[in-house]
Amino acid sequence: MSRSLRRGALAATALVFSVAALSACGAGNDAQTLEVRPDNAAVTVDDVKVQNALVITQPLPGAKGPAAVSATVFNNGSLPQTLDSISLPGMRATVTLKAAEGTGPIVVPAQGSVTIGGEGNASAVIENGSEAARDGDAQKVVFKLSRTGDVALNAFVVPAKSYFKDYGPTVVPALPEAAPTATPSSSASPSGEASHGAEHGAETPASGEPTTAGH
Repeated sequence: MSRSLRRGALAATALVFSVAALSACGAGNDAQTLEVRPDNAAVTVDDVKVQNALVITQPLPGAKGPAAVSATVFNNGSLPQTLDSISLPGMRATVTLKAAEGTGPIVVPAQGSVTIGGEGNASAVIENGSEAARDGDAQKVVFKLSRTGDVALNAFVVPAKSYFKDYGPTVVPALPEAAPTATPSSSASPSGEASHGAEHGAETPASGEPTTAGH
């Protein structure tokens, strides 16, 4: 085989391996999630994997209101588990969990997953979120599962904008603008008209018209 043909064969082989590697990266339980938003913090403990964990704050800087934890929790075990709590160590923050159905615990089914955050999904609301985290920080978040126990990782803190706006907390409504202060008018009528009538008590009749005064 000539040198040029050998180089061509090696290049074709490398291309095949590159395509295969890219296809393998797209497989697995996280492929669909990566198409929706950028990959973020992830950790695996025993049968549980927490992926794309984020702390999402209000969209406007300095806005007061709740924050939210967003993540996908996978259970690769043979038995279901419940998500008992989510906590932010070192912060005075209470995280309230709510199942997608509205009542009951958040259950992660065996060989299944649960998405936290977003319309129609389970939610994890940080009540005093504006005091708990600041945008740009990496906040430690602990997911406590009924069988696995604590699963901890550092989650990015981001505002509810762009990719994250549909997964964040309820937006705080803007405060109404203050009504303008009323200033007294200098006069209620053209100059002289009102005062002139008030002084004389009646209109002056037109020239030549008879009057009834004195009759």
